[in-house]
Amino acid sequence: MAKSREIKRRIKAVGNIKRITKTMQMIATARFQAAQRRATASRPYSLKIAELVGELAATAAESGGLEHPLLASDRPKTNKHLLLVITSNRGLCGGYNGNILRVAAAKLREAKGQGATVDLELVGKKGLAFFKFINQPVSQFYGDFSDRPTYDQVEKIADKYMEQFAAGAYDSVSVIYMSFVSISRQAAKAQQILPMENPAAKAVEAAAGAPGAAGAPGAKAAAPGYRSFYDFSPSPAELLNELLPETVKTTLFQAFNEAVVGEQIARMVAMKAATDASGKMNKELTRRYNRARQSAITTELTEIIAGAASLE
Repeated sequence: MAKSREIKRRIKAVGNIKRITKTMQMIATARFQAAQRRATASRPYSLKIAELVGELAATAAESGGLEHPLLASDRPKTNKHLLLVITSNRGLCGGYNGNILRVAAAKLREAKGQGATVDLELVGKKGLAFFKFINQPVSQFYGDFSDRPTYDQVEKIADKYMEQFAAGAYDSVSVIYMSFVSISRQAAKAQQILPMENPAAKAVEAAAGAPGAAGAPGAKAAAPGYRSFYDFSPSPAELLNELLPETVKTTLFQAFNEAVVGEQIARMVAMKAATDASGKMNKELTRRYNRARQSAITTELTEIIAGAASLE
């Protein structure tokens, strides 16, 4: 009987856990849908800016070359890099943080092997706890980001990075985050945001139809041998001075949005798996409880019959 009572307590505990994980799954689903709408809404803007920058860069290159502090150049190297890692503030999201942190650790080992210095900046408490555990110094921690990162928040970080890069403090600035590919597929990604790849070369390759040429992600490829020509006012160089920084900001903002989407998908999947596992455990415990109760009843009947027989 004591065993039956213990199994019954476990059944109740598993039922409570199942209700909690089911609720968390529904919350994660709602947050995922909202985050996906934000990420999807901002993507066309990012793609169109990249397309326009490519056209401007190609025109500027034809009219006398293209130089900008944010583009890759032959300036002296400092052998110093900046790495921003975006993780979550909360757990219970499966391997989401683990995948991101593995990529970040690999980048740090690679830089160390090349004798380079890396300034590490973090978003999310899980990443901060991990790097503290392995005694990796952290230059900056951004703890004010929620499930709805705003453009103003990201813009401040992007402005700081562009100012530092233009001043020659770093050779490169990269961000590591969970890239959203589809609902069934997310991948931890290390993306270099500075220096920017020269968009003029990409635009010319796409216009010429070169093998393997590609414009902005999701942009329509131009017909081989053809390219549209525009008259710009003000000049392409002046427009690029405004649009290249905007491209960096939108790229970083898109990374934050996709990171939130990936986190909510991972939590939704993890909580669904936990709910399903709780259901299976509940069924197994119920079977064990029924067997234990039947065994107890059989034992009691045997004792009653034996007692009655001894009185005869």
